[in-house]
Amino acid sequence: MGGQPQREPKRPGTADPPMVRLALIAIALVFLALFIFIPVLAVFAEALRKGVGAYFAAIADPEARAAIRLTLMTAAIAVPLNVTFGIAASWAIARFDFPGKQTLLTLIDIPFSVSPVIAGMLFVLLLGVRAPLGAFLADHGVRVIFAEPGIVLATIFVTFPLAARELIPIMQAVGSEEEEAAIVLGAGGWQMFFRVTIPNVKWGLLYGLVLCNARAMGEFGAVSVVSGHIRGHTITMPLYVEILYDDYQFVAAFAVSSLLTLLAIATLIARRFLERRVVPVKQAHDGLTVKVAP
Repeated sequence: MGGQPQREPKRPGTADPPMVRLALIAIALVFLALFIFIPVLAVFAEALRKGVGAYFAAIADPEARAAIRLTLMTAAIAVPLNVTFGIAASWAIARFDFPGKQTLLTLIDIPFSVSPVIAGMLFVLLLGVRAPLGAFLADHGVRVIFAEPGIVLATIFVTFPLAARELIPIMQAVGSEEEEAAIVLGAGGWQMFFRVTIPNVKWGLLYGLVLCNARAMGEFGAVSVVSGHIRGHTITMPLYVEILYDDYQFVAAFAVSSLLTLLAIATLIARRFLERRVVPVKQAHDGLTVKVAP
């Protein structure tokens, strides 16, 4: 067979050697296994160590149910308020030019740069019974610190940038042309908002909502400072896990932890799904494409 020997295809000069790629993939997988997969499996293994009956008994405990109820109530208040703030802030920043616009953007990021513990201490200083405002509220029967309102306020503070930061670039990318067209065609302000603006930013809105809800239900530092650790009254799920662990009730602690872990897994799945919808809109903002996610 007199054919000429086939030459091996040349590897592009910018391509990484196969061994480097394999080594990097192996490092990433080992890292994920050590710090993600094994700890998550350990949570469920320890939670079920004494059987399914003990697992559900730990979750059905009155203090556990009170912690779950307070956590859900806090998220149910904080998330809608933060989403409303995110829509208002992103609308103002994306649609209007006004003095202090950059300052507003910077202020929105403050909770990202302040320790949650410090945030909780600020609320104690402002609204504690020894502060003028806190004393005034206490005299009128309103207790904020070491009560549910303080937990809600601290949660709102640490989560309020999440929705706004997702919506601002999307609103800037979408622009106002479709809204102006709707107004020209006779739509009212609310019609334009619900039929044009919200559909255009719905995936970013849902993405921010998912992140905000996950952070609200898992917040520990700020809530710990303002809660007062009153069992059955001001204990959220993360605080209840810490109490159970300190009391050497490991199975119960990991049973409640498994609920938060399931929430985190559901959040990651939702985040992955929503990212595939949100990225095209952000790319449009960067000039890579002009299509909006359907």
